This record gives sequence, structure tokens and C-alpha cells, in this order.
Amino acid sequence: MSFRDATIPQDWPRLADWLGAAGHRLDLDTPPRQFAGGLANLNYLVSLDGAPAVLRRPPPGPAAEGANDMAREWRVLSRLNAGFPLAPRGIAFCEDVAVLGAPFQLIEYRPGIAIGGSLPAGLPADAPARLTSALIAAMAALHGLDPASVGLEGLGKPTGFLGRQVEGWARRAAAVWPDGDAPASVAHIVAWLRANLPADAPASLIHSDFKFDNMLVDSATLEAKAVIDWDMATLGDPLFDLGVLLSYWIEPGDPQALHALAQVPSLEPGFPTRAEVAAAYFAASGRAPVPLDFHLALARFRLAVAWMQLYRRWQAGAVHGNRYLDFEKLALAILGHVAATL
Repeated sequence: MSFRDATIPQDWPRLADWLGAAGHRLDLDTPPRQFAGGLANLNYLVSLDGAPAVLRRPPPGPAAEGANDMAREWRVLSRLNAGFPLAPRGIAFCEDVAVLGAPFQLIEYRPGIAIGGSLPAGLPADAPARLTSALIAAMAALHGLDPASVGLEGLGKPTGFLGRQVEGWARRAAAVWPDGDAPASVAHIVAWLRANLPADAPASLIHSDFKFDNMLVDSATLEAKAVIDWDMATLGDPLFDLGVLLSYWIEPGDPQALHALAQVPSLEPGFPTRAEVAAAYFAASGRAPVPLDFHLALARFRLAVAWMQLYRRWQAGAVHGNRYLDFEKLALAILGHVAATL
């Protein structure tokens, strides 16, 4: 794990007082450190009750629709570990914004490395295959879990899930491109998605952002240690999770502009193709293979709009860093690619 200087000052003594009233002890002699990864929510390594834990909170400013939902994530993490051990345990949750300026939670710390857009040096030659297998196995295990077995059968509204995703992301697109400024590809994509909406599939627990940097692995064995970032978890079509993963999975033959996405290291030698990832998922989950054109188009549309949301937040000064500078260009490139494939 890597760390950076805190982007938001926290009132650590006030947090210590709140935790003390809840029966926990925050050790301020061990300075909290902010994790360097992530594009939205803020995560800090703290010492709680004599052990490392993670403080997790939203970024400043108004949250984008459906994002940064600490209450939803707490509901999931306070229950899911009983049936899905890769989910860290929830420790404490606070809705009172007077403590830190936003709702926040404390969750179990799991050591491990998160793989981003490139592989760390020194991994074995078969690391791409092993990492992909671990990711697919974890996704299939989550989708195979009975939500009722962990008390999450009421999470979300699975009926009409994909249709709501289409309309929700169409709404978000209108918000990030106001006054009719959206590129023509947006209307084309939304119309195609509405016309090709599949029937409801049997619902599963889904993560909604299942990719390598949301799975911590042991640096020596490459075994999965944890799946993190559950604030968008819900009940829905499991192929949505697969589509989201494939939307990040850039191949050498994709338009050069998309190579800058760099969210998974799929361009490096040894990684399977999107078709091979999909086949591996269907084999691991025991589901019959089906075409994924709709799910991939929806996931790519979502990705483009989400990148524009982050760009707008960067423009407004709500998030900082040069990495957001080209997010608009990348969002437009993704939209163009989607529209050209429909």
C-alpha cells in the first residue's frame, strides 16, 4: 500500500471522542495516513483498539447520484463477511456530519497490494493469468451467494435493474453536459440501450465496480485477500459486474485514445482478451454463456459519464490532481467508441 499527504484535514480528536463513546479507542500517537489509491472516496489508515483499521469517508462537496454512499456500504460490510470472507468486516458507522463533515465508517484493514494500470515489478511470468483467475473466482463466488444468507435480500430493487441503470446514467449525462451540450453520441447510445434492453435476469449480489484495484492480493502468492469499495453494491444482474470489468479491459486493437484509461493492466503481455475473460467467468459461475453487447455498451456509457463527473468535480475544485486533466478527452473517446460499435 502507498500513502500520500492528506487531501482533507480531519478533526482526529473529535473522531477519537466519538469512537470512545462507541466503545473504541483511537490511538492518536500513531499518526493516521491517507491511502494513495482511489479516485473519489477518501481512505485513511488508523490505529483502532490496538490494531490497524481503515477510516473511509466521501470526498467534499455534493455526491454524484448513487456514489459515495457510506450508509449502503456499512449495511453491506456489517453483514457480508459471514458469507463472503473476502469482504472486510465493518467496525463502526457514523451518520453525524458534525464529527468529520460527512458520514464515515471504520472497517477492518486487510494487508495486500492493489493492482492498477500496470503490474508491479518482480511478479512471475504467469501473474496475469493467476490474477485474472483470482478476480473471476471472487466475482463468481459473490454472484453465487444467496443474499438472504447474509441478510441482504432487501438491498436494492432487482426488478427492472438494467432499465434503471440506463435511465440513471442518461440522467447523469444530462447533468454533466447541461444546456444541450452533450455530444450526439450520448443520444445515440441511450436510444440503442433503451431499444435493446434485456429481460430481467435472476438477481445476485453485485459489487458494481469489480476490477483489480478493488481486490487486494498477497504480494507473494497473488491470492485474493480482500474485495474493497462496496458503496455501490446492490442486488442486480450479475452480468452488469462482468460488463463493468470488461469496460475497463482495453486490448491492443482498441482505439489508441482508449489506451490512456489504464485502469487494469490488460495491455501488458500475458493478459487474456475480453472474450477469454467472459468465457472464464461463465465457466467459473456455471452460467450459460450469453452475448454481452448490451452489458458492455451500458458499462462503457457509465464509465464515460463517471469520468465526466470526476472531470466536473476537478473543474470545480472539489478534487485535486493532474490525473483528472484529461478525463474529459477520455470520456469523449469512450463515447465515440461505443457509438461506433452499435
